[in-house]
Amino acid sequence: MERILEIENLSVHFPINIGTVRAVDDVSWELKEGEVMGLVGESGCGKSTLGFSILRLLRPPGRIVRGRILYKGRDIVLMEEREILDLRGKRIAMIFQDPLTSLNPLFRIDQHFVETLFAHEKGLTRKEAYHRAEEMLESLGISPERLTEYPHQLSGGMRQRIMIGLALILRPDLLIADEPTTALDVIVEAQFLDLLADLQKRYHLTIILITHNLGNVAQLADRITVMYGGSIAEVAEAGGIFESPLHPYTQGLLASIPNIKLDQPTLKTMPGSPPDLVDPPQGCVFHPRCPNAMEICRARRPATFHRDGHIVSCWLYR
Repeated sequence: MERILEIENLSVHFPINIGTVRAVDDVSWELKEGEVMGLVGESGCGKSTLGFSILRLLRPPGRIVRGRILYKGRDIVLMEEREILDLRGKRIAMIFQDPLTSLNPLFRIDQHFVETLFAHEKGLTRKEAYHRAEEMLESLGISPERLTEYPHQLSGGMRQRIMIGLALILRPDLLIADEPTTALDVIVEAQFLDLLADLQKRYHLTIILITHNLGNVAQLADRITVMYGGSIAEVAEAGGIFESPLHPYTQGLLASIPNIKLDQPTLKTMPGSPPDLVDPPQGCVFHPRCPNAMEICRARRPATFHRDGHIVSCWLYR
């Protein structure tokens, strides 16, 4: 498979009163066409910031201070605003966490679709745009009659389906789903993930699924990227991550998942807290919490090693 996205030495900073938050710190990463990549980690690890950076949607004071983001060979960081506007939605689309705050409460659902289509497809008539919106809703299992309703009249699961429809209406190459199931209950969440898997196969989508829920990525992802403290800890095939995780942080994440058989007396946790990204630890950012920390971990940032199909940033595998 060809690479659709390549990130090279990307750093994203947020200058604040007490210093600079290094939200993404020297990240290099790639995504292959047609795959589903799960991007996981604790809250504050930089996964959503990475997703927003791809579309240059960072809110001030956030800024990309270094690195390249190559979409099919073109550097998004260097694009003019006109090029970025053409890229968003048409080539790369995003599903946001909370559809109720992402949809305009004053617009009917059909107005959201028509406005999106008119912004990117010149010469399209309102009738043609409306028909495209009807077809999209039907493919998502929603009656086209709901097009005349407002966002507050729909359930949470239906609003999230509308967000998927808006993301797919222009047939993008890449879909970024940022914690798309956060506001959904367990039953609707399962239905949503099934729908996403079906749409991925139907449209041959490339998907970045950003989540803290390892169960979600186990169901959908081909590969998994684990982030910690603004950096990438480990990348591997989904099966490899669950069967033989290499990075101590990945091992800790998986050990923290409750056992469905209920045969463990206590819930396992990782000691310590996520790092302060204004003043991160010297060396490996995970070493204060790592049970295998060595002297080199405290002194030097780990290099990236390739081991058994995994890409892992840990001195244990030098």
